[in-house]
Order: sequence, then structure tokens, then C-alpha cells
Amino acid sequence: MAKESTFDIVSQVDKQEINNALNQAQKEIAQRYDFKGTGAEIEFSGEKILIKANSEERAKAVQDVFGSKLIKRGISLKSFDAGEPFASGKEYRIEGVIKEGIDQATAKKITKIIRDEGPKSVKANIQGDELRVTSKSRDDLQEVIALLKDFEDAALQFINFR
Repeated sequence: MAKESTFDIVSQVDKQEINNALNQAQKEIAQRYDFKGTGAEIEFSGEKILIKANSEERAKAVQDVFGSKLIKRGISLKSFDAGEPFASGKEYRIEGVIKEGIDQATAKKITKIIRDEGPKSVKANIQGDELRVTSKSRDDLQEVIALLKDFEDAALQFINFR
């Protein structure tokens, strides 16, 4: 009997790389001339990233700086979920979170894609905040990885390929 091959689909980010990107963004904001006197800053408080500036455009510019630092550090922008700018007193704020793990709705969407478009021998099981994909054929598993490479809703990684 042929042994089944498996791999896991996860959505993880390296906390240290997030911290490094945040520190680089803070340094750039402090040094750039176009941010002088605008009250522009970016902070990380445990779960949330808070961006502040005196105008909506400046807040979005700070968000762009942070996004570019994330990309340089190899972190997908799909992992950073930023809200819309909102006024808070005299300043504008943007609150964002770093998404980790695959939520239930996204996991169901991924399993539906695998079921509908993937090879028939492939099965996907939801296990907490990750998915386990199994098949007898390693080629079918690689086909599923190729199918999910451009998934829109989350930054996916494929680990434990056996």
C-alpha cells in the first residue's frame, strides 16, 4: 500500500522581523524632511500597530513607509491588516494588526478551492489555525501548492511537506 504524503498550510509571521521593520520605519519617519513637524509616528503596542499624523495623507504616507519596510523584510502585506484613517482630536490615526493563523472562514474557502479546482485524490482537513492536506501522490500535492500560491485573502506558507 502506498504511503500518504502530506503538507500543512499555515499563515505565520516572524515577530522579530515585524519589530525590525517597525524600528526602521520609525527611524525613517524621524529623519525624513517631509515628516518634520507633522506629528507623524508609528507605535506597536502588543497586538496593534498605531499610526498617527496631523493629516490623513501623512498617516497614509507613514503606512506606506511601514509597508515598504515589511516587504524588504520578506513579510507579505497580506499579513498587515490596516483600518481606515479616522480623526482623533487634532490628529488622524490608522490602527492595524498583524494577522497570524488561518481563521475558520478562510480555511473553509481554501478547502473549497482545493475540492473544486484541485486533483480529486487530495483531501484537506482543518486543524485549528492550519490546514493539513493529504494525498497518495506528491505531484497532486505540488499541484495544490501551485493552485494556492496566489491566494488573495491571507499570506500562506506551506510547511512539513512529507
